[in-house]
Amino acid sequence: MKTMKLGSSDLQVPVVAVGCMRLDSLSRTDAERFVQSALDVGANFFDHADIYGGGECERIFADAVGMSASTREKLILQSKCGIRKGMFDFSKEHILASVDGILERLRTDYLDVLLLHRPDALVEPDEVAAAFDELERSGKVRHFGVSNQTPMQIELLKRSVRQPLVANQLQLSITNATMITRGFNVNMENAEAVDRDGGILDYCRLHDITIQPWSPFQFGFFEGVFLDHPKFPELNAKIDEVAARHGVSNTTIAIAWLLRHPAHMQPVTGTTNPDRLRDCVRAADVQLSREDWYGILLAAGNTLP
Repeated sequence: MKTMKLGSSDLQVPVVAVGCMRLDSLSRTDAERFVQSALDVGANFFDHADIYGGGECERIFADAVGMSASTREKLILQSKCGIRKGMFDFSKEHILASVDGILERLRTDYLDVLLLHRPDALVEPDEVAAAFDELERSGKVRHFGVSNQTPMQIELLKRSVRQPLVANQLQLSITNATMITRGFNVNMENAEAVDRDGGILDYCRLHDITIQPWSPFQFGFFEGVFLDHPKFPELNAKIDEVAARHGVSNTTIAIAWLLRHPAHMQPVTGTTNPDRLRDCVRAADVQLSREDWYGILLAAGNTLP
């Protein structure tokens, strides 16, 4: 699969990441088959979080991949921390304890990337910085980033954190594209002009932070998949038309739409179906025209001023 540089780092990663949030829904055999199918197509970047399956997804992954020193060298592992029951927690104590738990469950000595999962209203940037310094010094984490954060939240962290923040994982799909469409509606009196994210798309581009779109097939907040959904007849007709011309599936086109954006995003898949994962990976070889990209955007119900 094609690779890209993650943020401002020198880490080369596949342009499509494999999300592991639903691994606990698979049998051991199916989990092994799924992980191997990802590796077979060059999708060796696996995205985890300490809360996925209550941590069980990380254990399942380690078993499925047959974690060993030689296997670990072939993998790029990312995980997230900071969500606790009823709260968010970016304290030094919690970050360090979370990483130790992640490493134990994944049966590895280090993470390639650690993301802070959701913004903590009580964040103390100096504590985050101290945790990152300790994790870097010990070799437990090699690169750092955030998830679901605005430009000002990132700037606040950067007052204390000295490591580059190489990624920001954000909800983005064809039907959840306000971070893109807001840019069309500057100084206009409509709902689309409302700034809900502080200009995070342009901020990440300006600061060499890779956007990792999560739930790239979802509409709403986990309301469902828009592909083949009766709520989106015009969108699906357009996607199917483009897919037919390229000789690929509608799944491939949905990912290719994200990859076409010049921000050089790294979509995070959520499927546990090997065939659908292969369709996602095929998007790396599909280049949508400007006309098709805008046509899909408009078919999703977006308008141009």
